[in-house]
Amino acid sequence: MSTNVVESWQINPNAKADDLEAKQPFIDNGLDVLEASRYYSPDFMALEWEKMWTRTWLIAGIETDIPEPGDYSVFRIRRESIIIVRQEDGSIKALYNVCAHRGNQIVHNDRGSLVQFTCSFHSWQYGLDGACTHITDKETFNPQLVCENPRLKELHCETHAGLIFINMDDNPPPLKERFGLPEGYLEAYQLDKMHCVRHTVSEWAANWKTGIDAFYETYHLHSVHPETQDVMDDMGVQVDLYPHGGSRMLVPIAVKTKRQADQDVINPSLEYMMMEASIDPAQFNGSAKEVREAIQRAKRERSDRLGLGYERFTDGQLTDSWATGIFPNVQIGLHPEGAFLMRFMPHSTDPEKFYYDTMTLVYPVDDPDYSVPGWMGLPEGTDTSGEIRPDTEYTGIGEPADLGQVLDQDSELLPVVQQGIRSKGFAGAIWGEQEQRLRHFHRELNRYLDGEK
Repeated sequence: MSTNVVESWQINPNAKADDLEAKQPFIDNGLDVLEASRYYSPDFMALEWEKMWTRTWLIAGIETDIPEPGDYSVFRIRRESIIIVRQEDGSIKALYNVCAHRGNQIVHNDRGSLVQFTCSFHSWQYGLDGACTHITDKETFNPQLVCENPRLKELHCETHAGLIFINMDDNPPPLKERFGLPEGYLEAYQLDKMHCVRHTVSEWAANWKTGIDAFYETYHLHSVHPETQDVMDDMGVQVDLYPHGGSRMLVPIAVKTKRQADQDVINPSLEYMMMEASIDPAQFNGSAKEVREAIQRAKRERSDRLGLGYERFTDGQLTDSWATGIFPNVQIGLHPEGAFLMRFMPHSTDPEKFYYDTMTLVYPVDDPDYSVPGWMGLPEGTDTSGEIRPDTEYTGIGEPADLGQVLDQDSELLPVVQQGIRSKGFAGAIWGEQEQRLRHFHRELNRYLDGEK
């Protein structure tokens, strides 16, 4: 394959090979055009469940959601419900949310705190570690059935950089072997100190991979999200591919797209970004091409004033979106001030629906001028102190989810894409080099389905 500007574009050509910002070597994932049925076939959905979802590491939550012993949250995927619970020694366990007696779900809410689990059906009780501590009327059971007090079944659970991962496989490889991203990549953002200030789960009328495909490229921005062209260089994106399906886009923010002829005049959107960084646009004498660097300088000054330690970040990290993909179903928009964690969750029964699960994470700083980037779409008045964990907001298909202009546009577009994929006139996606991440993702998925993983 010949090298072109999309393959070789670099945010920082001077980055050393071991820098987190460095351009990664090109990975040739071939030119296959995959069958469209993978986006709507019930048989393909079943194969994904058997070969991939139940055998890969999945992000089930964040550590700051369960800070104290007894705190728990529930992770749901298709027919499975899994309790993530903090133990007395501070460790974290993952337990299937099902009583060993008759299969009743033990926990019925999203999160909470308790000293033991009690089944609402027959009052069997379990400790935080899943061990059965009480069987109601135990003397009425044959001792051969309950002599060892059947426990809640545990599954593999590991943590990394403040994220909680689970794996349903009986003998999975260590998370470190399959994570894909370089050591220190996520740690620099201190996700383990960020708190969820908004959690939404909205149902979309498309396959979960249709969602992944849309969010893993910026090729569609000029058409679907024209307002982004004033503040985002969708043509100057650095795409990097990592082992085991990991990938990222480094998207320059606070600059105009190269598609615009005028690169000098500062528009209202850039002015807004300047004000987010405590820069008065009326006092700024530079052009639009100088706004990005001005914001970077302003954020370093803020860091010095508040002791935030931004010296651990490159200049690009202070402004740009490091849209980072973790296989199979996650993209995280990373910023020093916070992160936008997206999970594309398969529907329970319908291959042409999925759940778009988002968590807005904020690094808490007691300063009125400090906030996450406006594009994350936090509603006005959102409590960002981290003192209160908000309830999850659930919305169905067609219900307003208040996700912000860009995400609302995506939720309207994807069902239309899904309908087109169904057409006899569509033979499969033709991916260009701006869509490298899509080919990389599907190549990894196919490895699972082919039994290579």
